[in-house]
Amino acid sequence: MGLLNFFKGVGEKIFGKDDAPAANTPAADPEPLKASALLNHVKQLGLAFQKLTIKTKGDTVTLEGQVARQEDAEKIALAVGNVEGVTVVDNQLVVDNPEPEATYHTVESGDTLSAISKKVYGDPMKYGVIFEANKPMLKSPDLIYPGQVLRIPAL
Repeated sequence: MGLLNFFKGVGEKIFGKDDAPAANTPAADPEPLKASALLNHVKQLGLAFQKLTIKTKGDTVTLEGQVARQEDAEKIALAVGNVEGVTVVDNQLVVDNPEPEATYHTVESGDTLSAISKKVYGDPMKYGVIFEANKPMLKSPDLIYPGQVLRIPAL
C-alpha cells in the first residue's frame, strides 16, 4: 500500500499527557505509549483485522499485520493517520483478497461531501458513497474538517 501523508496539527486528539515526556524530565520512551494509544483507537472504532502491529517513530506510524480486505487496510491507515500528531503512515498490511486501492482526498476549507462527490463522481448525490467508505471514522456527513484525509472508492 505504501505511504500516506497527513497534516500533523489536525485530527482526533487521542494522545494524553502520558504519551510524551515532560520537558527536562527523563521518562520512558513515549513511542510504545503512542503505538498503544493508536491500537486502542483502531479497536474502539471496531475496524477489522486479523493481526495488527503498530509502530511509531516521531510522527511516522508503521502498520504491519494482516487484514481480509483492501478496504480494511485503507480504513485502518486513515484511522491512525487522521490523528493529531501523525504525518506519515507506512501501510505494510498484507491483504488476503487484494483489490484496486481507493483514491484519497484531503479536505479543504469549504469542502462538503456533496462537493467532493460532484468533483470525483460528477454527481453530488453520491456523497453517501464517500460517507459509507469512511465509516466509522465519520459519524455524520456534515462533520468533516480541513486537513482530514478521506477514502474515495471507485464506483
